[in-house]
Amino acid sequence: MSPPGVRAFVGLGANIGNPAAQLANALEALDAAGVLVAVSGVYRSAPIGPEQPEFLNLVAELAVFDGPYELLARCHALEAAAQRVRRERWGPRTLDVDVLLFGDVEMHDLELQIPHPRLHERRFVLDPLAELAPELVTLGQLSAVADQDCEYVGTVELLHQLATASPGQRQD
Repeated sequence: MSPPGVRAFVGLGANIGNPAAQLANALEALDAAGVLVAVSGVYRSAPIGPEQPEFLNLVAELAVFDGPYELLARCHALEAAAQRVRRERWGPRTLDVDVLLFGDVEMHDLELQIPHPRLHERRFVLDPLAELAPELVTLGQLSAVADQDCEYVGTVELLHQLATASPGQRQD
């Protein structure tokens, strides 16, 4: 049985500071808010844009009782809690949280676009989304991004192990 609320998906990624801890903290905050339904495995991917460390990525399924703009505000609050600074497009980040899908809503304005406009172009989003909701991802979409560097590294429990690794093992 599906949980009540609108079925929504957010993509989370991080590549500076302690990415595993930042992702784990964001998931804990979503869980504490009572909206977290499921979490994909963790994926490592090459960055898009300027030279920077690899990303850890995952997708979370949510049951949302507010509207899409409220979900966007929640995503921005998670980023702020991780001390995200927006310096350059596609630059390194402590935490990036994007609204991917929000029920069957389609919207295209300057502040928010649903579905996420580049969802179908990014293997680091499609692979974890396909884990949680295979009916939402086509084989054609997966084939189109098959050459992108993206590797499954483990279940979400891995985040907690990585988050507590010694500082010398962290990506800065």
